[in-house]
Amino acid sequence: MNPSWQEFLGASGARIENGTVADFGDLGSELAAARDATVISPLVHLGLIECAGDDARTFLHNQLTSDINHLQPGSAQHSAWCSAKGRMLASFLLYRQGTDFWALLSADLLAAIAKRLQMFVLRSKVRISDLSGNHEFIGLSGPQSEPTLRGAGLPVPARPMETADFAGATVIRLEASRFVIVVTGEAAAELWRKLALNARPAGTPAWQWLDIQAGIPRVTEATKEAFVPQMVNFDKLGGVSFHKGCYPGQEIVARTQYLGKVKRHLYHIHAGNPILAGTSIYAPDSPEHPCGVVANAAPSPAGGHDALAVVQENFAGAAQLGLGAPGGQGFTIKPVVV
Repeated sequence: MNPSWQEFLGASGARIENGTVADFGDLGSELAAARDATVISPLVHLGLIECAGDDARTFLHNQLTSDINHLQPGSAQHSAWCSAKGRMLASFLLYRQGTDFWALLSADLLAAIAKRLQMFVLRSKVRISDLSGNHEFIGLSGPQSEPTLRGAGLPVPARPMETADFAGATVIRLEASRFVIVVTGEAAAELWRKLALNARPAGTPAWQWLDIQAGIPRVTEATKEAFVPQMVNFDKLGGVSFHKGCYPGQEIVARTQYLGKVKRHLYHIHAGNPILAGTSIYAPDSPEHPCGVVANAAPSPAGGHDALAVVQENFAGAAQLGLGAPGGQGFTIKPVVV
């Protein structure tokens, strides 16, 4: 987290814990506000990579799972970068910034992903840069999101997965009432103050819970190479194109799609105690091998913890699934509907 941003948030009531904004004093009520009202949240769990240069579009189109060639200015898309085995190394929220491409991803993967992408540039006219040091990310969610944006002098993208630029900021509309704002570091504090006039500050876990409710997974250090894109619904989220040329893992991703071999799917789960991303899930009928893994987790406004998990479909209806070990913490489970 940028030190000046951390200092500002701390002065604004944020409780910083392990490099993240745990809460603004009352996580329970912040989670309830995220569910029922309008909140702003510092998205300090995210980082930002820029891919620029004359060959940036072609380079990304040949590396990522989505159709970069048809990503127009003013639009955003989910995307992923896979290993040769078709396993997701990272997931992105990707959008155009002029002729360049900016990608939000999990901050704990940023350095490794930027370095690995650079290895594939070779002689292409492409520059890979980490922009996290001079940009901040703010989430805005709730029924008053649109008037809150307008009140802060920001434009409102008309439809989901559209973007709008204004004076050092980009607003990305994720869903009907949820937005991500990418803003330059020097403008972040003043923008936060304006947004906070009409939205309640909430810790980063509140935003992570909103992602879970929306069924949007995010690959982190704990889950890299754990999923083929279809397991986490990236095909349904528009993050996979089956009509483009080759990219790393494309053959496996395509074969999985056309042969109907996706046997693991994304589910909402809820447990009474904390859940961690990367935790294995076990079924009593097959205790020697995990039948699933937790993708993302966050505390729930209803108490306990909610998560997105990928579970083998023939075990999803089994009784007594356990977290972490056979017979581990139990949980409820239901399919994610996209």
